[in-house]
Parts: sequence; C-alpha cells; structure tokens
Amino acid sequence: MSPLRPPSPPHPSGRRIKNPHQLIAESGADLEGHGLKRTMGLFQLVCFGVGAVVGTGIFVGLSDSVAEAGPAVVLSFVLAAITCIFTAFSFAELGSAIPVSGSSYSFAYATLGERVAFLVGWCLLLEYGVSVSAVAVGWSQYVNELLDSLFGAQLPAALSAGPGDGGVINLPAVLVVMMAATLLARGVRESAGATAAMAVLKITILVLFCVIAFTAFEHGNLTPFFAQGAGGVTAGASLAFFSYIGFDAITTAGEEVRNPRRNIPIAIMVCIGLVTLLYCAVALAAIGALGPKAVADRPAALSIVVDQVTDSTVGGGIIAFGAVVAIASVVLAVMYGQTRILMSMSRDGLIPRIFERVSPRTSTPVANTWIVAVVFAVPAAFSSLDVVVNLTTIGALATMVAVNLAVIVLRRRNPEVKGSFRVPLYPLSPLLGVAFCLYLMYGTGWATWVQFAVFLGVGSAVYAFYGRSRSRLAGAGAAR
Repeated sequence: MSPLRPPSPPHPSGRRIKNPHQLIAESGADLEGHGLKRTMGLFQLVCFGVGAVVGTGIFVGLSDSVAEAGPAVVLSFVLAAITCIFTAFSFAELGSAIPVSGSSYSFAYATLGERVAFLVGWCLLLEYGVSVSAVAVGWSQYVNELLDSLFGAQLPAALSAGPGDGGVINLPAVLVVMMAATLLARGVRESAGATAAMAVLKITILVLFCVIAFTAFEHGNLTPFFAQGAGGVTAGASLAFFSYIGFDAITTAGEEVRNPRRNIPIAIMVCIGLVTLLYCAVALAAIGALGPKAVADRPAALSIVVDQVTDSTVGGGIIAFGAVVAIASVVLAVMYGQTRILMSMSRDGLIPRIFERVSPRTSTPVANTWIVAVVFAVPAAFSSLDVVVNLTTIGALATMVAVNLAVIVLRRRNPEVKGSFRVPLYPLSPLLGVAFCLYLMYGTGWATWVQFAVFLGVGSAVYAFYGRSRSRLAGAGAAR
C-alpha cells in the first residue's frame, strides 16, 4: 500500500497534476472508497468486461467491416486486437498501480495534468455516453426482430422508432436504458450478477453460431482473401475496433473489486483474448458459410446464416434473442462505466457535486445513475443515430493514446508507484500502443477528424469557463 501524501505541489510546468498517492488516498482505493463496497470478484469482473464489449459491434457491425476488408476482415479484427493489447498492457499497469474508479481520466490526471484529464473525460462521453444511446436504438431493432420470429408481429413503428426512422418515440430504447439504471441504482452486486449471466449466455450463443455455421463452411468463399487490398484491411480495422470498445470499463470498477491490484490486470487480458478468439471465429464462420458479399449486404447476417444452414427460422430467432441479451448487457456495463467516470470528475470539482454522492443504503451513486439514464434516454428515444461509430471510435482511440503516454510519465515521475503488473518490453510497448492508435485514428477519415476537433473545442471551452475555476486541486493550491 502506498503511503499517503499531501496534496500535490504545483508542477514546474504550471500544469495541475494530482499526485498518485493523493488520488489513491482520496478514493480510499486500498480500503472502501466513498461508500462504495468491494463486491466484485475476478469472474464477475471478466464477465463485466465481456459484457461491455460483445454486443452491437459483432451482431450488427460485422457487415460493415466485411464490406471494407472482405475475407481479410479476420486480419482487421487481429489488427484491432493488437492495438487493444498494447493499450491493455498500459491499462493493466495503471489499473493495478492506481486502482481508482476514474479509469483513463484519473490516470491522465496523475500524469498528464488536469486539462488533458478533463478532455479525456470529455472523450469518454463519446465512448460510454453516446454509445449508450446508439446501442439502445440497436436493442430496439432486435426486439422487433425477436418478436417477429416468435409471434410474427412487431411493435408499432410509431412506438419503436424515432422521427428520423418514421416513428414518433422509441420506447424499447428508453426501456432498456431505464432497466439498466434500475439495476445499477440497486447495487453493484445485483448489476454485476446480471452482467455475468448475460455475458455467459451471449458467449454460448455465439459459440453455437460458430458450430452451426462451420458445418456449411466452404474454402472458396475465402478467395480472393485480400479482395480490397491492404487499405481495406486498415479501414476494416478502424471499424472493427468499435467491436472492442468497452474493455477499459474494467478499470472503472477499481473501487468495487476485491483485490483490484491483482484482478484488474488479469481481467483485462482474459477479456481481450477471449473476445478476439470469438470475433475471429464468428467472422470466419459467417464468411465461410455465405461468402463475403452476402455478409456485407446483410446487417443481420448472423441470423441469416443460421436460417440458411438449418433451413429454419428457429435458429435466427435464437440469434436475435442472443443479440437482445448481448446489447442489453452492453448498455448496463457502459452506463456503469460512465457513472464512475463522472463520479471521479465530480470529486475533483470539474463537474457538479451531485455526481459524486453515494447512497448510504445501496452504496451506489444513485442520482448520478438516473441523470445519466435520463440524459441518454432522450436521444435514444427520438434519434435514429445511425451513428457516430467513427466518432465514438476516434474518441476512444484518443483516450488510449493518453493512457499509453501516462504509463511512460508515471514511471519517470513516480517510479515508487507500482502495481502487480508491469508493461512488458517497456517503453517499446506503450509507444507501439500510441502508434497503432494513431494509425487506426487515421483510418476513420478526415470528416471524422473535423467532427472530433469541434468536439474537443467544445470540451476545452467547458473546462476553461467552468471546470478550471472550480477545480478542488486549484483550491487546495490557493489554500497553501
């Protein structure tokens, strides 16, 4: 356990940087943090990570990646995984050394300074917040597919789609957000248990899909393998990366995990490895059974593959059920991560204090949870959100660049802060993590870069006119 230190003195460069020892002490990370209870074990933490990752990206986004890369989409998933692995090493070291709930935001605050930390937290609104709305809309679509498979009927368009999709209000999308909020507000034990059950179920269904699809596998469907060339593999990897977004949510549970210094690194590595194997197997099975063109043209390709192979609609119904479960678990896990990020920012005074309040009855940030639910249920209810996949991806990659740099800075500035995991091949590994992230950011296209620049500009203005003057770190410096 690291010794407690006084508040960080001003950094020679003038940047506001919070001492890692102070960060740990304020969160109570080695004990019980701000009323949060340590109820999650390693298995639940792995399931939480899988729950945050496996969802819309593989059930819906596979067709987009195949359209870019063809059969070589398998390499796109591997390239995206390599990017994740290098960054996962950095997350694992930082998560075990600084086991607090703020994840990338807190790591940046302890190394790169308050302004960068605020912008990292701002980017996490894309990775966690905006994606909740988009994923909820996807959940609504799969609910209708499941109802059609089971009963031959669907919900009225007016009540299951936003105005942009010919409806009035998307009630199922609102429902899944509110169900997730209810579970999260009741307690971490309940939400972690639900996430674990859903993670096991959706992995089982995807494995079942692979077993069925490989019975119709034809090698000819994989040729030509590099149908779109190396550029297609890169573009496919930028899209495939969306399928991995969420694994870093594991580090947001730093204050609610038993033995976080050991369990967080293990959970991150197991999650990345398991998801990569699953994605590559699903992609090979789907393309081998139908061919790349058929998969690229069908957003619901997994259901169609099973229907054709089994010559029945029952299999497609099972896949639709799996998608409903998978996407619901993503909403639950991602909302959890968003509330913990906001709680950490609130503790630092950068956003209103209501986000840091923990209920003494449930040991959860109840007000924070319901604010997040309401704010992101509104766009889910009234927008089509076709979406922001590239914008969400570039935001996530930008935070990962910051995390890789944070490892290097932490080792140089605070070599005494150590966890149970150390990045291998340091400093090559984090530098490669930065390089791969920038490479995939390049693949999102110039239009996405323009949108992202505007988004960062707004975030910088919010920090300048609100967060900077209310920062508790600045207040502590003034007091001295």
